[in-house]
Amino acid sequence: MSPPEFSFTTTAEEVAAAFANEITGKNVLITGTSIGGIGFETARVVAKHANLVIITGYSEERLHLSKASIKKEIPSANIRPLVLDLSSLAAVRKAAAEVNAYAEPIHVLIHNAAAPIGPFKLTIDHLDTQMATSHFGPFLFTKLISPKLLAAETTSYTPRVIFVSSAAHAFCGGVNFDTFGTPSEEKYQPTDAYFQAKCANILMGMELSKRASGRIKAYSLHPGIIHTNTYMKEESIPELQALGILRLDGTPNTDAMPWKTIPQGAATTIAAAFDPKLKHVPGAYLDDCTVANDKVAPHSSDQGNAKKLWDLTEDIIGEKFLF
Repeated sequence: MSPPEFSFTTTAEEVAAAFANEITGKNVLITGTSIGGIGFETARVVAKHANLVIITGYSEERLHLSKASIKKEIPSANIRPLVLDLSSLAAVRKAAAEVNAYAEPIHVLIHNAAAPIGPFKLTIDHLDTQMATSHFGPFLFTKLISPKLLAAETTSYTPRVIFVSSAAHAFCGGVNFDTFGTPSEEKYQPTDAYFQAKCANILMGMELSKRASGRIKAYSLHPGIIHTNTYMKEESIPELQALGILRLDGTPNTDAMPWKTIPQGAATTIAAAFDPKLKHVPGAYLDDCTVANDKVAPHSSDQGNAKKLWDLTEDIIGEKFLF
């Protein structure tokens, strides 16, 4: 049987159907699963095949809405909500402890959540909210639940961690290690903070795969430009308009760039999580459901930057990530 042909228009349903055998029996944890986003679509589609889908978010009410929506369509789906606020290291530790108490191992961890692009704001831990939600929180959460991931390892299966990044990582000069995590309010640029966070996602996929020595395989990806619930946040709209992504009326600027639908946007996440061919390219970056390492900017493919990011992150959170 020849491998499926994927493209810009491939949907999450099509990818899941192609890899249904790989999804069957798996326990999958997905962050950022509010209705109207690609994380929700990922959860909805994976739930048709998986043994268990753990949906997370900082709002218990939104989690229950997501679960109810999936269960209404797929009564047999096994959905477990988990409150997880990635912007708080204490909240991350609390959620990780809950996951570690589960009876089941975790086969796939998908880091889909991200903070809206918006004004300067520090978390309770005095970290930039953008980097905290997209990098520091996911780093700590992955570290803390790594025993659950490693428990899924067999002679024929290697657990995976997926980082939803963006092609926008190339729009900056890379992670600014001089102000990493704690930029000055005076020099803060919301879009640049977002771009840097997406650089960190790619570097993390590379370095996690390297440090895990084959026991965990990590990947990053560009989902496409999609009009999700994040694009509708009041704080984000002016920034997205300045970039030319949204028109003055807040609608997608389809003249400036090609847009994907939410089902198309979730497709590459599912490919990264389940395509068996990817086991030969740990740390890879995907676009349109296929490996696209050639599209990664030099600052986000540099092994030295990946190591520096990892080491500095450990220093900032005060914990070592060891295997």
